[in-house]
Amino acid sequence: MRLHRLTLQAFGPFAGTHTVDFDALSADGLFLLHGDTGAGKSTLFTAICFALYGEPPVDRDLMLRSHHAPDNLLTQVILDVTIAGRRLLIDRVPQQTRPKKNGTGDTVQKAETRLSRWTTDSLGQDHWEPSSKSQQEAGKEIKDLLGMSRTQFCQVVLLPQNEFTKFLYAAAPQRRELLGKLFHTDRYAFIERWLNDHSRTVQKNRDTARDEVLHLASRLHQAAGPDLKSQHDAPTPDAAHTLTGPALAWAHDLTHASQADALQAQGDADTAKKNQLTLQGLENATRELHQQQTAYAAAREQLNQLNEQTPHQEALARRREQARRAQQLAPQLHAVTTARTDHTRAQDAESDARTRLLPDHTTLQATDLATAGQHLRDDIAVLNSLLPEEDTLRQLTADLKRIDAEQQDCTVQQRTARDWLEQETTQRTALEGRREAARQAEEDSRGHQAQLETLKIRLAAAERRDAHLAQIATAEQHLATAQKEAERAAQAHIDIRRRRTEGMAAELAAGLTDGAPCPVCGSCSHPAPAQAPEGHPTREAEQAAEENHQHTQQQRDAVAAELQKLRENAAGATGEAGDTPLTSLRSEHDQLTQQLADALRRAADRGVVEEELLKLDREHTAMTEQDSTATAGLSARTATHETLSLQQADLTQKLDAARCTAPTLAARIDDLTRTADHLEQAAEASRAAATTTQALRTRTSEATEAVTSQGFDTLAAAEQALLSEQDINDLEKEINQWREARATHQAVLDDPVLQQAAAQPAADIDAAASRRAAADDQHALAVTAASTAQTRTTELTELTTTLGEAVKRLETLEQAHSTARHLADLATGNAPGTRVRMQLEAYVLAARLEQVVTAANTRLHLMSEGRYTLRHSDQQAAHGARSGLGLEITDSWTGRPRKTDTLSGGESFFASLSLALGLADVVTHEAGGNPLDTLFIDEGFGTLDDDTLHNVLDVLDSLRAHDRTVGVISHIPELRRRITQRLHIRKSPTGSTLAHLTEAAE
Repeated sequence: MRLHRLTLQAFGPFAGTHTVDFDALSADGLFLLHGDTGAGKSTLFTAICFALYGEPPVDRDLMLRSHHAPDNLLTQVILDVTIAGRRLLIDRVPQQTRPKKNGTGDTVQKAETRLSRWTTDSLGQDHWEPSSKSQQEAGKEIKDLLGMSRTQFCQVVLLPQNEFTKFLYAAAPQRRELLGKLFHTDRYAFIERWLNDHSRTVQKNRDTARDEVLHLASRLHQAAGPDLKSQHDAPTPDAAHTLTGPALAWAHDLTHASQADALQAQGDADTAKKNQLTLQGLENATRELHQQQTAYAAAREQLNQLNEQTPHQEALARRREQARRAQQLAPQLHAVTTARTDHTRAQDAESDARTRLLPDHTTLQATDLATAGQHLRDDIAVLNSLLPEEDTLRQLTADLKRIDAEQQDCTVQQRTARDWLEQETTQRTALEGRREAARQAEEDSRGHQAQLETLKIRLAAAERRDAHLAQIATAEQHLATAQKEAERAAQAHIDIRRRRTEGMAAELAAGLTDGAPCPVCGSCSHPAPAQAPEGHPTREAEQAAEENHQHTQQQRDAVAAELQKLRENAAGATGEAGDTPLTSLRSEHDQLTQQLADALRRAADRGVVEEELLKLDREHTAMTEQDSTATAGLSARTATHETLSLQQADLTQKLDAARCTAPTLAARIDDLTRTADHLEQAAEASRAAATTTQALRTRTSEATEAVTSQGFDTLAAAEQALLSEQDINDLEKEINQWREARATHQAVLDDPVLQQAAAQPAADIDAAASRRAAADDQHALAVTAASTAQTRTTELTELTTTLGEAVKRLETLEQAHSTARHLADLATGNAPGTRVRMQLEAYVLAARLEQVVTAANTRLHLMSEGRYTLRHSDQQAAHGARSGLGLEITDSWTGRPRKTDTLSGGESFFASLSLALGLADVVTHEAGGNPLDTLFIDEGFGTLDDDTLHNVLDVLDSLRAHDRTVGVISHIPELRRRITQRLHIRKSPTGSTLAHLTEAAE
């Protein structure tokens, strides 16, 4: 992957449109990104990652849109890049809020992705050809070309020194987490989990099969009962080997014993059946004799009872004869009864009608009652003609009430309107005064706002100024201390070098050997070699003093550089804030904030006042109209009320005379109508009563003559003897039933079979039934025993068959569990005899880590001048714990391995950088081998001395020797002097800017 050009627009801290020409920036193969903290150095890499993957480098949400950008400028990233030999132009717009193109307000701009390819047409012209506008299609095509995930890309293209320092120092679990993400070894962890889960599943199935065998064995034992025995022992949960073959042998023994027992029980049941049939025949004969004897005795008793009813039957016969004679007189008797009923009813009706009459009418005859009713009908006709006049009176009364209410309403409206108009002037004057005060407050707030914005900038600068001044005082103390330390170290170094120079003769003499030439004079004889004075310093002591001197000088220079930077920052902040104390500025800020709040609060009243003035104008118009309308309405209604009052008085006098004591004409008419109805009803009832009296006398005389001719003494006797046709039939039926019953029972007594049975001794059916019941019980017990034995045999046979199938499943699952458990133990490093207890994923990661270490040592050898070598260790941990991903470093000066956390800061940097570069090579190869032509290295160079920094830069030169471009992100001034191609990122209150510098800084 090679970067050509990156364009940012309203992205992160960059407010406008900025372009980075990586082709020009990478001309020397090495470029530097530098600038103040927070200026946006890492934002460039964020934009690259967003262009390639549509997401920022980290999983957490980042605000991609710049807060400094204008609302109408969309956030956009355009990347010109070559991936796997294909040059692409990626244009991405994230989802964001933008102003509407038409109208006011905001709308949501959806995310967009446009992908183009650099191609050559048929005429040989190069141009960009659109490839895809779909985010999914473009993202998949880019990822397929890169061959690595977003996490891998961010880890191998941007090499954060701090992250790999953590990786260098981390324990095995932390290394495993990072390597697992980069190499996607979660599939091996999935294999481990699957094998473990499969082993547990098979074990669970095996245990279920064992439980099934034990459950079947328990059912067999329960079905067999205590009387069946087997020469084999029953299976138990404590002995797993008894759950297969031995369990089947035990079950077969129980089944065979049950079959023999069933045959014996069936023979006993057959014998009991024969005895039961014999006793059933004897019981049936005894029951038949008992029935014959009982029938004869019952017939004798019933006949005796019928003979006792002879007198009653003779009386019934006489009663039937009288009813037949009275039935011939039925018409005359019915006519008398009807006339008597009509006469009684007419008398009751007349009495009831006279009770409803007025006292003056109760003694009148029928003719007088009819005349009085007709007179009342004439009066009712006169009253009906006056009913419309009563409706007119009610309407007049209602109209007068309505006019009274309207007069009162008009009076209230008139008074309300005139009261409001009198108070309007005062309200309008007050509102106009409030409007003028609010307008003045608006002008004051604009002035306070401008002053407050300026004061906020000065206040922030004053805070930075005071903070820098406090840091400068501390840094000056540190610089003084560092200078003293450097002076003491320099004096110590000079003193040791002087004393060693003075005793150099003794140091050379210590290396002389008899017969060997002197390195100074060449003589092979050494008669008087010089002796070293006491306390003579060694070469190692001089080197240690020199290193200490250099170290203190570096510390002094670092403190001096930091102090100079603080002074520059303090001077810039003082230029913005001035010399005004911070407390004064804050006090002024608080005062201005309060004044602004007061002014805004007062200015907010203007809108309310304007609304109230408009409302006052509308109310003035409404109240003026209300006053005019109410005055006119009041005059008109007063005249109408006087006219209607005169009409109401005349009509009331006329109707009061017609109503008499009734409340209304309708009530008076109803009273007269009821009285007339009662008179007419009483006259009619009186005439009907006279007619029924004459009819009753005539019917009674005729009936008396007919009764005497039929032999009855009186009319009452004939009426008493008269029966209905149904009653006569019932008498006939009762007499005939008595005669038929006597004949039936006599025929039973005359039967010779029953007479012979009655002559025999009484039948004892209880004894016969007892003998038969005993035989039934014996047979039932035998059948039950045979059925139970057969059922047990059938159940044992079925359970034995089911047990055989369960045993087959168990044998299969036992073998499957053994295999699955062995594979799971191998994958997790727990198998017996395993030399290294390493999990499958750790084993694969260990192989990858060895490749990373091999690739890292190539760079580490150069950076450390051959001193350090990384080595992966998979030795067993303490107490036999599982092996991890150990990492140690070998020091060639001592020949012994060291822990990585014993390295110094500079050593840790180039060791971790070597790891990062090695990891980038391995991940790139793992992802498909697509070359990564551009790398970024983030910080860490400040811990290196000049020689080590030179070695590190040599290694970076070796990377660009392989056609790679390396971008270094750092604040170190030394790198600015050594790297000519630089991208300087400046921050400002209006947003960050970019500048491509092509010369080394002085």
